[in-house]
Amino acid sequence: MKIGFLTACLRQTPLQEIIRWAGKAGFRALELSANPPRGGQARPNELDVLALGPKEAAALREACEAQGIEISCLTYCDNNLAADEARRREVHAHLRRVIDAAALLGVRVVSTFVGRDEHLPLAENVQLAATVLPPLLDYAGERGVRLAIENWPGVGLQCEGLIGNIFMSPVVWEELFSLLPHENFGLNFDPSHLYWQGIDYLQAARTFAKRIFHVHIKDTEILTGELQRGGSLLPRRWYRYRLPGYGAIQWPQFISTLREGGYDGALSIEHEDPVWSGEEERVREGLVLGLKYLSTYVA
Repeated sequence: MKIGFLTACLRQTPLQEIIRWAGKAGFRALELSANPPRGGQARPNELDVLALGPKEAAALREACEAQGIEISCLTYCDNNLAADEARRREVHAHLRRVIDAAALLGVRVVSTFVGRDEHLPLAENVQLAATVLPPLLDYAGERGVRLAIENWPGVGLQCEGLIGNIFMSPVVWEELFSLLPHENFGLNFDPSHLYWQGIDYLQAARTFAKRIFHVHIKDTEILTGELQRGGSLLPRRWYRYRLPGYGAIQWPQFISTLREGGYDGALSIEHEDPVWSGEEERVREGLVLGLKYLSTYVA
């Protein structure tokens, strides 16, 4: 296993600088954020897939190799079931560009969401996904790329209190994996989202071991006082995401479970810890803390 992180957290740092710093800090993998440019210009920490050709891909690979870095995944998480048809086409078009970029870079995994049509109930969204996703899975498969869906529930993404990404729990995974038996359809497995839902993330990792294509490392801290005051229906007020070791996830057991199930890919820190956020240097300090903690359990 290689310890890495998702580049989205270093918002002001150019990608080339992130690569150099990550290598010097001891990271061995990077998950590159690949969102569409805003106002015609990509964010400094993002992979601009619109500007990526064979020459640029070769240069990026060389920069990573020079630092001992593997690109573990390209990530573009958006609503693939958007109710607005024009918006859905935009999302799919960019996802295809990210898949193309992954193929150019020799990266086997692209992470995204399933999403949700907010006008439909959950069961109908499952059936919608079964019709919408196959062309995207086929497109990726033809290029040797696997789609790893992050299991973030996305409550409030489209509207308050509503699940915004239906791929949030093992019950839905089972149904969609049955409807879509594509070998390149799997998980970007994040235990932090399962924990606050009350789901046994260790059992989920065992059950879906063959479908885990990538892993997000993020801890969950339960704010007991807020939970007792406001209840569990107030989204995000009673828990918060933390760096590994600062929450309730049993990391030795989780990593051991992954290893036992055959996973030997990246452990990618998704840094959303509010204590170690703000200035870029503070974010980097948090990432290094996460690396040191995980290194105890990864050879």
